[in-house]
Amino acid sequence: MVSIPLPFVVSLLLLVLAGAVFSQKGTEQKSAACFLIMCALTTGVVGLRWLLDWSILRMLQPVLASLIPVLAWYVFAKAHQSKGIAWWHGLMPSILIVSSITYPWWHPPIDLMLTLMYLAYGIGLWYLALHQVAWSENIAVSDLPAASLVMRVAGSMLLFSAMIDGALSVDFMFWDGSHAQNILALGHGILLPMLSLAVIWISAHTQPSALDVNVLDGEKASSASSDGLQSNSPSLSEMQATMEQVSSVLVSQTLFLDPNLTLAKVARKSGVPSRLISQGVNQVLQMNVSQWINCYRIEHAQALLEQTDLPVTQIYLDSGFQTKSNFHREFSRQVGCTPSAYRKQQSL
Repeated sequence: MVSIPLPFVVSLLLLVLAGAVFSQKGTEQKSAACFLIMCALTTGVVGLRWLLDWSILRMLQPVLASLIPVLAWYVFAKAHQSKGIAWWHGLMPSILIVSSITYPWWHPPIDLMLTLMYLAYGIGLWYLALHQVAWSENIAVSDLPAASLVMRVAGSMLLFSAMIDGALSVDFMFWDGSHAQNILALGHGILLPMLSLAVIWISAHTQPSALDVNVLDGEKASSASSDGLQSNSPSLSEMQATMEQVSSVLVSQTLFLDPNLTLAKVARKSGVPSRLISQGVNQVLQMNVSQWINCYRIEHAQALLEQTDLPVTQIYLDSGFQTKSNFHREFSRQVGCTPSAYRKQQSL
C-alpha cells in the first residue's frame, strides 16, 4: 500500500477545505480561503523539501511560513475593526524574502526571525482576546465570548509554532536533525489544522462592515469617530451622558433584538465611536458589551413570558438570542431562575 507523507495529506485537506470556504458568499470567507491556500502551499513545500531538498524549496519555505501569521492577523483584525491592518505588517515577510534569496552569501538567522515573528503574533492575538475583543466592531455581540476563545486558540497555535521552530533548532544542534520529521509532522498535523479552524470560525462570524449602512449613518459615524479621536478621555459624567444617548437609541430602535447586532452597528446608529461605547459600558455600567446587550434582551424576554403564552423557544428567538443554551444561561444569571420557573412564578 502506498504511503503518503503527512504534510501532503494535510495540504490536500486544506485545499479541499479552502475550496469549500471559497464557495461561500462574502469577502470574509474569501480571506479565510486565501489563508487556507497559503497553509496548504506551506505544508506542501515542507513535504517536498524533505523528499527532494531542492534549494528553491529551502528558499520558499520561510517566505511562505512568514505569511501565515500575517494573514491570520489580517482575518482577526478585520473582525475587530473594519480598517484592516497597518502597512508595517509586511516588513518581516519582505525581510525574510531578501534573507532567503541572499542566504548563500551571508547566512542571516532566518529560523530565529521566524520564531520571533510567530511569538510576536501569538502574543498579539492573546492580547487582543484578553483586552480588546470587547469592542470588536464586526463580531455579533452574542459571539464575543466565543470570539475571545477562538483568538486565544489561534494565538496559542502561533506560540506552539514558535516552540516547534525552537525544537527543530535544538534537534539540529544536538542530534543532527534526526527527529526533525517527527517534529514537523506533529507541528503540521496539529498547528495548521487548528489555526485554520480558528480562522474559518472568525471569518464565518464576521459581519460585513457595510451592512445596514446608509449615507446618514456613515456621516454620523465618521463625525463621531473624528470627535472621539480629537478629544481627550471623557469624564465620568460625560460617559454617563453618552451611555444614556446610546441606550436611548438602542431601545427606541430595538437594536438589541437583532441576533447579529455588532458594536459597529450600534456606533453607526447612535453616532458614538465604538471604542467610546465599550469604554462607557465597562466604566459606567461595570459590565462588558455582551452582558449589556443581554440585559435588554432578558428584560424583553421577561415581558414576553409575563404577557404571552409563546413557547420558550420562540421567546428566546424573538429576544435576539441565537441559541437556547445561551438564553437559559443568561436568564438564570440575571434573574436567578430558569425561564419556565419565572413564568410559573408570575402566574401565581
